[in-house]
Amino acid sequence: MSYLFRSRVASARLVLPTAKRACFSTTARRFQQPEQESKTTHFGFRDVPEEQKESLVRQVFANVAGNYDVMNDAMSLGIHRIWKDQFIRSMAPGPGTKLLDVAGGTGDIALRFLDYCKNIHKDSTASVTMVDINPHMLEEGKKRFAKTPYANTNQANFYVQNAENLTEIPDESMDVYTIAFGIRNCTHVDRVVKEAYRVLKPGGRFMCLEFSRVDNPVIGKFYDLYSFDVIPVLGQVIAQDRDSYQYLVESIRKFPPQEEFAQIIRDAGFSTIGKGYEDLTFGVAAIHSGFKI
Repeated sequence: MSYLFRSRVASARLVLPTAKRACFSTTARRFQQPEQESKTTHFGFRDVPEEQKESLVRQVFANVAGNYDVMNDAMSLGIHRIWKDQFIRSMAPGPGTKLLDVAGGTGDIALRFLDYCKNIHKDSTASVTMVDINPHMLEEGKKRFAKTPYANTNQANFYVQNAENLTEIPDESMDVYTIAFGIRNCTHVDRVVKEAYRVLKPGGRFMCLEFSRVDNPVIGKFYDLYSFDVIPVLGQVIAQDRDSYQYLVESIRKFPPQEEFAQIIRDAGFSTIGKGYEDLTFGVAAIHSGFKI
């Protein structure tokens, strides 16, 4: 069993995945033809056909790729760097860990992971596979890696992949799966988590860092004011692109709250420790975690 699991569960209560229940109708419905309706999903506060969301999100990140790190600074007042450091400390990877970093963006999580293994364990056998559906974002990550000691080594690989269908990643091949500030942009969040379950080894760990819900009404009011009145303006100033930043703010509000997302993780088959998440900065963001047992 993975070192990740053994190190975490010795004194903590596990919440096991929810058992699936079969649903049966007690009434036979005859001669009724179901209406064929196009399924919709949210793109920010807009409802769009499901088949359109992927291309719309791809265009947003093509627009912001060159300013992505600056965008994260604007959306979190720079605190995202502290959150990501805490994310890696919570992971506490050991030597030789194989990480799959999904929606890897500019490589913030991947680089922190490799740096942790090198600095804490003097390890050069840990490896990261970084995937992103957007080739513009992945290219930014490649450029960043090219300036690090990990360039031209076997410690980093890059693939253009859809988080809902990781065709290049074999079953039970990864120790840890991470997705940071990316899952809210996916069309089917539940499918993303199920795909994470598929690619993780037994004992492997799913980890997600994502913007979340603030419960404190005073802080929440300030956060809403900053989000809707300041961030889109910063987007216009930083990248001459107010609309993309407006979408990113709206997408945060459409993502499930902490408890609901924790249940999605359990429904996919993962076991969680306690409530399954850790709030950061009053719930502005949260770290979610589940183990494949």
